[in-house]
Amino acid sequence: HHIHIVHTHDFYTNVFGIAAARLAGVPVRIASRRQTARRSRPQRLAERTAYRFSHAIVANCEAARTELIKEGVPAGKISTIHNGLDFARVAARVDRDEALTAFGLPGNRRLVTIVANLQLAMKDHPMFLRAALRVKGSMPDAAFVIAGEGELTDSMRQLAARFGLANDVFFIGHCDRVADLLALSDVCVLSSTSEGFSNAILEYMAASRPVVATEVGGAREAIIEGETGYLVPPGDDQTMAERIVSLLRHSGRAREMGELGRATVEQKFSSEAQFELTLNLYNRLLAAVQPEAQEAKEIQSELTRG
Repeated sequence: HHIHIVHTHDFYTNVFGIAAARLAGVPVRIASRRQTARRSRPQRLAERTAYRFSHAIVANCEAARTELIKEGVPAGKISTIHNGLDFARVAARVDRDEALTAFGLPGNRRLVTIVANLQLAMKDHPMFLRAALRVKGSMPDAAFVIAGEGELTDSMRQLAARFGLANDVFFIGHCDRVADLLALSDVCVLSSTSEGFSNAILEYMAASRPVVATEVGGAREAIIEGETGYLVPPGDDQTMAERIVSLLRHSGRAREMGELGRATVEQKFSSEAQFELTLNLYNRLLAAVQPEAQEAKEIQSELTRG
């Protein structure tokens, strides 16, 4: 099909996609690093080969870029392009009462929300629940929402019950209406032990919610400490709880943080901005490998129109 660019986005597509693209003689091959979780030794060896056969590697945060350099990837081969956000994803579609009914949430309590799958232990929901227990001691009207599904759901329900939070933690499962949920939330949380550049953080900020997140991956590249939210060490449920309580007690300050967070996403992390950076990378690589300038120009024109 005369493919000019193959751009892979995760471990398995890096390994198989880049290998196939090289065998097929695709002129431009781009791999990606989108998280900072540790690989096994065989995985590292396989991905290292994919990187060697690539013309560039896109890291979605500086933390991932730094990790690649430590693994021996030449710095000049790496481009940092953050995840981008489509603001339509955080535009609420129904009013508060309708949303509360749809999610089965109480209307007379302040809501602390985490959006994270319940399949990966690195999301560290136990930390969120430990923080919830501490918050509950200071703010009896607080309730906690866990949006996500996965095989860890039952064990997290059991842990919440063991903490005496069975009536305070609401497991709403897979959520297709993230915007409506975030519009209800007073504070949004990320408790992960490992991330790349968190889409959840971008969604929280774009929805004008103050954020309390563990300082992992690219969290510091999105959150301005003390201005759009707070960063806490992984596993430190005490500090997380203190930050959540502070935001619940000072609603004006929380609102200011949320508004600045949205402005930050608009300025730095819109899908349009990341599209331009990606297109520029494609054009630069195409120009470098095409022997005839006219052919490169025609390909670039096709990309721009697409």
